[in-house]
Amino acid sequence: MTSSLNSFNALDTLDVNGRTLHYYSLRASGLSQFAIDRLPYSIKVLLENLLRHEDGVKVTASDIEALARWSETPTRHGEAAGDDATEIAFTPARVLMQDLTGVPAVVDLASMRDAIIALGGDPAKINPLVPVELVIDHSVILERTGTAQSYDQNVAIEYDRNIERYTFLKWAQSSFDQFRVVPPGMGICHQVNLEHLARVVFENQGVAYLDTVVGTDSHTTMVNGLGVLGWGVGGIEAEAGMLGQPTSMLIPPVVGLRLVGTTKEGVTATDVVLTITELLRKHGVVGKFVEAFGPGVAALSLETRATIGNMSPEYGATCAIFPIDRVTLDYLAFTGRP
Repeated sequence: MTSSLNSFNALDTLDVNGRTLHYYSLRASGLSQFAIDRLPYSIKVLLENLLRHEDGVKVTASDIEALARWSETPTRHGEAAGDDATEIAFTPARVLMQDLTGVPAVVDLASMRDAIIALGGDPAKINPLVPVELVIDHSVILERTGTAQSYDQNVAIEYDRNIERYTFLKWAQSSFDQFRVVPPGMGICHQVNLEHLARVVFENQGVAYLDTVVGTDSHTTMVNGLGVLGWGVGGIEAEAGMLGQPTSMLIPPVVGLRLVGTTKEGVTATDVVLTITELLRKHGVVGKFVEAFGPGVAALSLETRATIGNMSPEYGATCAIFPIDRVTLDYLAFTGRP
């Protein structure tokens, strides 16, 4: 992990079970002039990201200051800011890929290694610079149904039909650093991401930081139900992210989704999700972040939150994020990530 210029003196320490970790604190003295407590959670995630990646070129102190001042003009961000719009460089903690876009990206990495060999260099230097997880799901064809053996038969057919692909991916997983393949039959990539891959908090070289992700599936937004900021991107953007390049974006507008009360008997999670989708479509959230808050959030299960996040493309938002709370922590423990 590259070191930050730390212009705002945000680098702090945290004791965790007797271990000392570093992290970038939004309560740093260098940020005291800004109304940090008034920032939406999603903007705080972006702010920590900029603080950690400040290099004076891609991320500058003025970029950080512009984001820290978000609450001064909350309705003047994104396209609504016009000529005053500020562009920032967001560097995701990891990249999620489905197979139709992921396999070509891995082929590109392999080709780079061939080019390095031809130039007399060390091919082992070509690696993803952030963790990359490729889930085999989009290209899998269902051939057998209706019996207890269908699952095993379909997996066997898939391996037999595409043996060259899986031989290549097995080589790639053992050859490239920070590259993992989730084999066919494990589920849809955004579901696997939610249930198994998302970390919520990363630790790298003694630095703790928030999990963030871009993925080559439009429903990557599902993971926002877990408090992990993420959204779908194209294959080129994802491949650039693999190589450590940030995603360029305007400082986003954020629409608050205030939830109160609990659902009545007979009201299903589907009813809640479809009602919220209709509400957000009417309000207009295209190109915006949606952020849930209020006393009703605690009454929603993690699965319901994830489904609301999953529907972001249907109501046009970049993402719909929920805070990290006890429901989040209980879900992580339930899925083996205590």
